[in-house]
Amino acid sequence: MKFKTFIQIYYSHRLAKASLFKKFYLNLILPFIYLLNKFYYPKIKNLDHFSINHEHLFHKDLNYLFQYFNSDKGDFYINQYQKPAKRESRLIPGHSYNHFYDKYFKKKKLQYLNILELGSFRGNAAAALFFYFKNAQIWCGDIFPDLFTYKSKRIKNFLIDTSSELELKNKIINKDENFDFIIEDAGHYLKDQIISLFILFRKLKPKGIFIVEELDFPDVRKDMNLENEKPTLREILNLIKKNKDFDSKYINNNDKKYFIDNLKEINIFKGRYNEIVFIKKK
Repeated sequence: MKFKTFIQIYYSHRLAKASLFKKFYLNLILPFIYLLNKFYYPKIKNLDHFSINHEHLFHKDLNYLFQYFNSDKGDFYINQYQKPAKRESRLIPGHSYNHFYDKYFKKKKLQYLNILELGSFRGNAAAALFFYFKNAQIWCGDIFPDLFTYKSKRIKNFLIDTSSELELKNKIINKDENFDFIIEDAGHYLKDQIISLFILFRKLKPKGIFIVEELDFPDVRKDMNLENEKPTLREILNLIKKNKDFDSKYINNNDKKYFIDNLKEINIFKGRYNEIVFIKKK
């Protein structure tokens, strides 16, 4: 984890609100706080090497793997969002999305797949998917790729800002790869959710599935939709399910038509706290 990333994640809000004296003080001590936390930050783990002595993990179910690698997608995890030096060891409830992922993942467990995960954070979910899908190639994009704590010949970690249409096009649309699964777990902001789905849907293979976690964030959290814009992605998808038209300034006519023409089904589920949607392509 780079110093700039550490400041952005843990101290940007405090610095923005701080008085001149407080900013001066923080700027003096933050390098030392960073070095302390860097000492506790996990070392990068080579999953190709790790798997040699942990072959049993290839036979574990998804919830086991989510908890083993500490992803909040499962039933329980250790809080991964605290500063490394203050990390606690107790398990807390996760999103419990594993029950829904199982439904769509099980039949393809042994297939040769391409998976794209947006919002990879430390790579905990990617590590779980590495063992669940032993034949999958996994692309992991995040605005802070230096947080990623795993490496493998089957995993590619890259920088992307999913709020930027230009980056989505340059770093995904204009590349050769198409995907069996696309998992959107990035910023969760209204615009980010909408443009990610409608721009990237064409990168799904036939019968591929696009997944959006925390679908309802822009509906229930003001910080994810500061201007209270409408419609949210959740509202758009529900309109489509009812065969009703919709308009959004974030969706152009070509992307809208492609999505509607190639859509097979939309299934929205409620996890422990929030909603997740699985969108299947024809």
